[in-house]
Amino acid sequence: MVDVPQLVAQAREGKPRAVARLISLVEGASPQLREVMAALAPLTGGAYVVGLTGSPGVGKSTSTSALVSAYRKAGKRVGVLAVDPSSPFSGGALLGDRVRMSEHASDPGVYIRSMATRGHLGGLAWSAPQAIRVLDAAGCDVILVETVGVGQSEVEIASQADTSVVLLAPGMGDGIQAAKAGILEIGDVYVVNKADRDGADATARELNHMLGLGEARGPGDWRPPIVKTVAARGEGVDEVVEALEKHRAWMEEHGVLAERRARRAATEVETIAVTALRERIGDLHGDRRLGALAERIVAGELDPYRAADELVAGLTQS
Repeated sequence: MVDVPQLVAQAREGKPRAVARLISLVEGASPQLREVMAALAPLTGGAYVVGLTGSPGVGKSTSTSALVSAYRKAGKRVGVLAVDPSSPFSGGALLGDRVRMSEHASDPGVYIRSMATRGHLGGLAWSAPQAIRVLDAAGCDVILVETVGVGQSEVEIASQADTSVVLLAPGMGDGIQAAKAGILEIGDVYVVNKADRDGADATARELNHMLGLGEARGPGDWRPPIVKTVAARGEGVDEVVEALEKHRAWMEEHGVLAERRARRAATEVETIAVTALRERIGDLHGDRRLGALAERIVAGELDPYRAADELVAGLTQS
């Protein structure tokens, strides 16, 4: 058994091994997870969560590393959750973004964690919300969440971040995607990386056109900016940070930040409740109640929806 209060106290002091242990408890769905979350709850709410997403090859890891440098220069403590595809053999993170951000590995003001999706769709790991809470409680001012390379429909980061950054690069087919629904509709800030390549201006124009065709915006509404960068050389990164800070200020002024965080918490509660219910239903295979309901459906005495209602009612009362 882990001494949770001591572990949380050490994490608050910025000790990376304590933070790592807490996130491991989260990822492993430890029996002490409830105790961990209860201990962390009063310590959260101070971190600004920025999600970075985009198609494979647009430079998400390089951009994340450049943002870490910019925030560290400003004296901010930074946490990074780099979500990678899972290894089909070990279940662990396949790419290991910590290798690609090795320049920050010795900085005590930066904590980088690679997390495996473990088959979870949407570009994130299922335990990402709780891991974000760990980094928040550990005193990170900014938490950067880098998703796996995602397609049009994998847009879960929008529900987990305060601000969502969508990265594109010229010459990768993103111009065609600009006209489609999905990932290119979730951005609060758009970044055209590798802007030293041919086609960067055209990609930015197409994005601007897409935003003009989107939902109508009134005076005072947020219009996502488009920033061109060459993250590998640090060019344009300060402009990205400026855009992020402007979006944060706008959200605070209009009450959007509190609304997003409340929605995020509601989604997390719903997910935990549904997971618990699914586990209880899974335990029913071979159970007499489930078998009796199935027999009534086969006999035409009951339809599947009524049977499901009866099953849920029985589970909630037991």
